Amino acid sequence: MRKASLLLSISLAALALPAFAQNNMSFFITSKGPGNGAELGGLTGADRHCQSLAAAAGAGGKTWHAYLSANASGGQATVNAKDRIGSGPWHNAKGVQVAASVDDLHSDRNKLGKQTSLTESGGAVNGRGDNPNRHDILTGTQADGTAFPAGDDHTCSNWTSSADGKGSGQVGHHDRQGGGPAPTSWNASHGSRGCSQANLEATGGAGYFYCFATN
Repeated sequence: MRKASLLLSISLAALALPAFAQNNMSFFITSKGPGNGAELGGLTGADRHCQSLAAAAGAGGKTWHAYLSANASGGQATVNAKDRIGSGPWHNAKGVQVAASVDDLHSDRNKLGKQTSLTESGGAVNGRGDNPNRHDILTGTQADGTAFPAGDDHTCSNWTSSADGKGSGQVGHHDRQGGGPAPTSWNASHGSRGCSQANLEATGGAGYFYCFATN
């Protein structure tokens, strides 16, 4: 009887395991931003946020990096988002493969969209037509996954500023629709109105970004 009860408990626990743990999640959109606009604590702080959310979702055993580019500054070399996310393949919290490789991710073959670009807990992110719209995902990146050339600030001072009037953050549309020069781009749709939380929200965002497991 005791053995049967133990086996039943183990079986129920297995059934209670979240789908993302069972399906080896390696990609998600943050379910929340740090809360201070595009001031993410730089790339290191953004990576830490990815790692923390992944750990809370039961996937902290992997190394997680934010899909963000940064420009050369203060002795730091230019960083391309595509170079910091590993080699793939990547699966969402429900086990769906969204891209097989870096090249696949940056091609028309990827499977990114509102139904597949999920949070770490498997939830959908509000898109165009939802209230509030949260489809602007911070990237600071061109469509090919590389940083913009030196000049205008597309990274809110390399993700260390929430001040407005000094730059913006390049965003993509996770739902592949909306406005801007490239409304269907998941990583390079347009720039935000500014870097503050209020201005990110005003243009359809909330300081969310993509996280990828590098291993």
